[in-house]
Amino acid sequence: MPRLPFITFEGSEGCGKSTQVHRLAGRLKRSGIPFLVTREPGGTPIGETIRELLQFAPHNSSMTPETELLLFEASRSQLVRETIKPALERGMCVIADRFFDSTTVYQGAARSLDREVVEGLNAFAVGDCVPDITFVLDVDAATAEFRMQKPRKADRMEQQPAEFYERVRDAYRHLAKRERNRVVLIDGSGDPDQIETEIWATISARFPVLRKNPRGAKTAATASSRDPQS
Repeated sequence: MPRLPFITFEGSEGCGKSTQVHRLAGRLKRSGIPFLVTREPGGTPIGETIRELLQFAPHNSSMTPETELLLFEASRSQLVRETIKPALERGMCVIADRFFDSTTVYQGAARSLDREVVEGLNAFAVGDCVPDITFVLDVDAATAEFRMQKPRKADRMEQQPAEFYERVRDAYRHLAKRERNRVVLIDGSGDPDQIETEIWATISARFPVLRKNPRGAKTAATASSRDPQS
């Protein structure tokens, strides 16, 4: 029996990736496919503490890009070894709301940190745990800004200027061109139902094992989740 895939979703804030994470999880649940949903930063007790520090801690406004980078990698390293790899080894499909591509784009490209340093730290944090497929939901900055107008306090990453998100978008598009075998660019501005259909068509074609219940199992676990449209 083929191993169930490790699937990641990427994109700028407000791209709709979390909505599609939940929709894919729903499809797998209805099919009886064992799965785990997780997120970055977070997904473990240590990671959730780091997440709070990165996003909402009152003293994080002075955080340097280098510190930000290392905190993301620390959260990721714990997530891989405590959660993702054990789930894959137990025969589960893992769906991640962000993974190392976020660091490549946000800290590497948008924060202008050294690319070789970022890639080296990514490799150190994840080891051989690389996604089988990555979906990047692409939206322009205006659409993202509109979607982020929620009745809650914006986190630190959501408070970046529009130029920052343009750099993020450009970097994700470049990534999709550079890694065509793994990264699939999706127009995130369309109807969520159509996006879901497009994503499922791609996944089911590439991983036929997901078209049917491989074990008759109904196991589902959610490590964490984010708000829709993030």
